Amino acid sequence: MLKTACINPGLAGLLAACGHGDKILIADGNYPLESNTGGNTKKVYLGLTHGVPSVTQVLEVIDKTLAIEAAEVMVPGSGEEPEIFGEFRSILPGDVVPGKLDRYEFYEACKQDNVKIAVSTGEKRVFANILITVGVA
Repeated sequence: MLKTACINPGLAGLLAACGHGDKILIADGNYPLESNTGGNTKKVYLGLTHGVPSVTQVLEVIDKTLAIEAAEVMVPGSGEEPEIFGEFRSILPGDVVPGKLDRYEFYEACKQDNVKIAVSTGEKRVFANILITVGVA
């Protein structure tokens, strides 16, 4: 049994293959993963049931598995900040302040070639998507 934070064999292998500057999308259960990720992005479907796992649970594991250098979030058109953004800030390294992209900018960012992994979760909260950039260990 692995003793690292991430014990999912498929996800652990994909994380190990990421390098500095690669990006990882952690998406809520509503995110259109097939249509709003690039053709080279490896997709991991972790959603077990509604709410399980949450985006924040996956973010916590990834944060304990590799270095995070930057992050971007999808903001609603209303400009109101979703509650989950505070949770993201509490999990991310202290020097990482998530950049804010509107919905369509976020979709375009997730289609870029350097987005190596897209993780679909069971997260039910809306606008609970985060795009992280791998840093240097």
